[in-house]
Amino acid sequence: MWVSEIMLQQTRVETVIPYFEAWLRRFPTIGKLAEAEEQEVLRLWQGLGYYSRARNLHRAAREVMRRYDGEIPGDPTTLETLPGIGPYTSGAVASIAFQVPVPAVDGNARRVLSRLTDDPDPGWPTLRRWASALIDPEAPGDFNQALMELGSKICSPRRPKCGECPLSDFCAARRAGTQSERPAPRRRRSVPRLVEAVAVLLCEARPSRSGSDDVDSTTPTRRVLLRRRPSTGLLGGMWEFPGGPVAAGEDPLEVARRVGRSLVSQSDGSRLERHSDCAAVDLGPVQRLRVVDHAFTHRRLQYVPFLFRLSAQGPAPEGDSELMWMDPYEAAGVPIPVAQLKVLTQVFGPTGPP
Repeated sequence: MWVSEIMLQQTRVETVIPYFEAWLRRFPTIGKLAEAEEQEVLRLWQGLGYYSRARNLHRAAREVMRRYDGEIPGDPTTLETLPGIGPYTSGAVASIAFQVPVPAVDGNARRVLSRLTDDPDPGWPTLRRWASALIDPEAPGDFNQALMELGSKICSPRRPKCGECPLSDFCAARRAGTQSERPAPRRRRSVPRLVEAVAVLLCEARPSRSGSDDVDSTTPTRRVLLRRRPSTGLLGGMWEFPGGPVAAGEDPLEVARRVGRSLVSQSDGSRLERHSDCAAVDLGPVQRLRVVDHAFTHRRLQYVPFLFRLSAQGPAPEGDSELMWMDPYEAAGVPIPVAQLKVLTQVFGPTGPP
């Protein structure tokens, strides 16, 4: 219940199902999830979006193991102390999994209650109070699921099926003829549109001869440079191409060059030489790749990627954990945001195992 409720936040059921099944195959118990590395957790969540949900599930699993000996608490107040669990999720888990008579009011339930009372904009405390008064103490999980399903299937945002509704005789909005106006639409905030230039640094290095018949020294190894984002904030812990914001009137190519040069310049000790057999005194030929647009919750971002080909020299020493050269197979094994994957696919094609 916990995993499904977290995955279903702002995500459609048909999208969630394959992720839910894969997640439970890999993490059939809270202990398995708690033991996992964050990179694996994020990789399994890749494509589902809102990655803080995955990080919170991971953190909460570790807290459940530490504080509750691996047993999820059934008390809704205690549930809300765990990362990523608010009043709705705690109510859903407590009522459905533990049969605790507490409300679970989502957007669908809010619509039903707003229409039943003909209230254009009831606040969440009011909604929870109404739902608490209505809930069936003998079957709270069934009640909460029925209320949400009623809002999803019958009391829909547009063209509600009032003739099929089992609560139509009690609906104040239907009597007033205001059901299509309840709840009142919320004012949408303007979403900023941002542009980011992306430096795709590609190294095609000849493998070092090792004396093994299995190594084809004539075939270059193709790697791109990826960096890991900070563990907190938007897309925390994910891997991406280096990039930078483009100000109004600024040339995206110059921003990408500036980002690339900061990585290959000899003034910082030939930074790339510490990460791979790839090094360059300049960025070499440039190729503009296809622009990728992506919508986040509070912003729209346009990625403008440029491909730079670097020279190769010497063996490949170890790199640090925040900046790393990866071939297609290695890139397929780390969590990469969907928009960045679209850039990666332009370089390598579909990458490695899912």
